[in-house]
Amino acid sequence: MAKTISIELSDTDYKVFEYVNDTPEAWSENAITNRIRIAREEIIATYTKKALDEGVSIPSNTASIIDDAYARGWIKTAKQRVAEENAKLP
Repeated sequence: MAKTISIELSDTDYKVFEYVNDTPEAWSENAITNRIRIAREEIIATYTKKALDEGVSIPSNTASIIDDAYARGWIKTAKQRVAEENAKLP
């Protein structure tokens, strides 16, 4: 299921953004897409190492790798990681 992320900028903020970029929408989309690419590479690397260490078959596609990494608890969302860290605080 696809997700839509939107933000609202004031006219002034949009003008400020245009000052540094001629296409704010394209810049925003590129920034998010690139961060997703980096996270995907991190997840695949983590999964591959753990799968090889534990003798687990590696799925043939990226979506299956990511799904299995979450299912096995080998990766967690940022929200989950923050909650775990906060739970350790006195």
